[in-house]
Amino acid sequence: MAGGAIVFMAGLGTWQVQRLFWKQGILDHIQQQMAATPVDLPAKIDDPKVWDYRRVRLTGHFLNDHELYLGARSLKGAPGYDVVTPFVRADGGGVVLVDRGWVPTQGKDPARRPDGQLEGEVTVQGVARVPPPRGWMQPDNLVNDNFWLWYDLPAMAAKAGTEVPEPVVVEADATPNPGGFPVGGQTRVTIPNDHLQYAITWYSLAIALAVITYLRFSRVEKD
Repeated sequence: MAGGAIVFMAGLGTWQVQRLFWKQGILDHIQQQMAATPVDLPAKIDDPKVWDYRRVRLTGHFLNDHELYLGARSLKGAPGYDVVTPFVRADGGGVVLVDRGWVPTQGKDPARRPDGQLEGEVTVQGVARVPPPRGWMQPDNLVNDNFWLWYDLPAMAAKAGTEVPEPVVVEADATPNPGGFPVGGQTRVTIPNDHLQYAITWYSLAIALAVITYLRFSRVEKD
């Protein structure tokens, strides 16, 4: 019985090592994507996953009167929101949601940050992201209050009065906006990689049980 448990725990350790290399591959890919030179986001995105974490640029104009507010977001401990604005592309590629960055709670009202409401044709650079699915414990979005905890693209388009946007969101880079807000550059890589610790734990348990089993049987033989 102890032998089976030892094999089982050693197997779990090996599985965690395999997961470690798999996860490290993902993280390396993300870093390569984010380190690459920005490229034009294509007018039609057939495979969104190819563009996840890719540095991109696009030209067009913001629909500033149709801002959406993603919360709750903080910056250096200060509470606030991320301002997500529909962006109409000049190349005919339709609407893309652009996360322009963070504003403090008191800066949610656009009237408090008029200089940052970019008008006319502009070029935006940022990181393309495939919106993550709703977390299983996340509450509903407060659609009527224009307060979003997770991306629901059809509902956000309906709220903003636009066509359903492209299946990626562009998170604007840290280029300063006039007046200081929104604060871009809010892309975070939040993929945990704890598999090494898990592997060490399972291997340690397997070794400990093997030692205990050996000592026990050694004592029995001596008796």
